[in-house]
Amino acid sequence: MKKIALSTFILFTLFLSHSIVAQDDPEAKKLVKEVLNKVESYDNLVIDFSYTLENQEQDLKQETRGDVSIKGDKYILNLMGTTQIFDGKKIYTIVPEDEEVTISSYDEMDTDQITPSKMLTFYEEGYRFKMDIIEDVKGRKIQYVELIPMDSKNEMKQILLGIDRQTKHIFNLIQIQPGDTKIEFRVTKFKTNEPLSANHFQFQRSKYADYYINELD
Repeated sequence: MKKIALSTFILFTLFLSHSIVAQDDPEAKKLVKEVLNKVESYDNLVIDFSYTLENQEQDLKQETRGDVSIKGDKYILNLMGTTQIFDGKKIYTIVPEDEEVTISSYDEMDTDQITPSKMLTFYEEGYRFKMDIIEDVKGRKIQYVELIPMDSKNEMKQILLGIDRQTKHIFNLIQIQPGDTKIEFRVTKFKTNEPLSANHFQFQRSKYADYYINELD
């Protein structure tokens, strides 16, 4: 479960869907652009989130929570008792339960290495946009935009991006898979321009002197 959830979080930027013929909805495209501009204007982000995987037909529901701090490409992700740090060059995966740290290099050309720092801007390219429903969530107006990938080979049923119309911040991301499995990432706390220390995204090896250090390269 730990590895599945962590992998899903990091790779959810690769969501693809069915073939499309429709053009961008101008209103949806404008809203998405406003969100992108807002995200890119911040020096850093600190986000708490929930992750839910659900299939009602199979009576399956898995829920967990996590948090991530992001500055540029650097990040620290905490999820399912595992911490992952990316300092811009190396990825450090820390598993306290196993007292193990795995260190690997980041290759931006490797499509299997999609970092959480891309989670708020992954849809900037390769998608068309269509306005969907507006939902009232405790007084917040959440406008859903359907993301329609330009790749015609994938069988994903639906991808929805929920946007708070007032703040222009992302509220959630919903993916409906074949078999009606629903995966949702929901932002529960969104803080910006926090006073992070200069070494916030650095791996402190001395803290893990008793851990097994597995250096892959």
